[in-house]
Amino acid sequence: MDFGLVLQTDPPASQVVGLMRRAERNGFRYGWTFDSAVLWQEPFVIHSQILEHTAKLRVGTMVTNPGTRAWEVTASSFATLNDMFGNRTVCGIGRGDSAMRVAGRKPNTLARLGAAIDAIRDLAEGREAVVDGTPIRIPWVRDGRLPVWMAAYGPRALALAGQKADGFILQLADPYLTEWMIAAFRDSARAAGRDPSELTVCVAAPAYVTPDDSPGALAHARDQCRWFGGMVGNHVADLVARYGEHSDLVPDALTAYIKGRQGYDYSHHGRADNPSTDFVPDEIVDRFCLLGPAEAHIEKLRHLRDLGVDQFAVYDMHDAKEATIDAYGSDVIPALTR
Repeated sequence: MDFGLVLQTDPPASQVVGLMRRAERNGFRYGWTFDSAVLWQEPFVIHSQILEHTAKLRVGTMVTNPGTRAWEVTASSFATLNDMFGNRTVCGIGRGDSAMRVAGRKPNTLARLGAAIDAIRDLAEGREAVVDGTPIRIPWVRDGRLPVWMAAYGPRALALAGQKADGFILQLADPYLTEWMIAAFRDSARAAGRDPSELTVCVAAPAYVTPDDSPGALAHARDQCRWFGGMVGNHVADLVARYGEHSDLVPDALTAYIKGRQGYDYSHHGRADNPSTDFVPDEIVDRFCLLGPAEAHIEKLRHLRDLGVDQFAVYDMHDAKEATIDAYGSDVIPALTR
């Protein structure tokens, strides 16, 4: 199993770079950042510094979208980084939640997302692509390589990921839902004539390592990670609006917890002090995240690995960023990579 670190690009950017360097020293192989232009600093500028100050770390977006950047701009940004640092990037992409909604737009359609996946990959790897009806090609790309991993939850999005993406990003760590969604992703890939074993599955979720499993330690960890249930809830609310509260197409284990959701304030998006997440119960935090002593993380990650997860990406947005990176480096990563 590979490991990644996920950060928001909050200023100062030097701190983001420093945490990514720390992650590489601790055995993490991937460094990911959010991409929401209004809420955080520009990721591709910071990616260049991460790549400059690390040796082998692969860097990507978790996630960009096809609406806030022109597709050829996204492709050229990744291709430029690859040309400078040797094909060390991954394009994580989705419909767009915070990036689109903060700017007053709706998330992109799946049709647009599917077309963007093909075009961005082709352009970044030096092939011709049609963008807005015009065939274009980036002439300076040589030996470019850009895996495109798609974030998805619902049945139509999972089907699209299986048909087109090089990898699937699942932003929660609940074993039951992980098994269900991986199966849907792989079934779609097979139906499209693709080999699922050649596609990557990445689970991304908050991780908080506590010194013990005392009630006080676990309560603090839950409060630091409760924001994640609110973030996931934005996507779940879209699924409920499309499929209804009790649909055969979407498990109740994913949708039931948002009944008390009253709205969402994106100014606190992805932050431990988010006041829009008081509807998220402890049970969801425990299911969606990794909490407790290192041994509990190892046990859950072994389960996820057995379900087909290739990478676990740690959302490190809480009051123990450095300690979490170090605990994973000393205890968790060695246990999962022996």
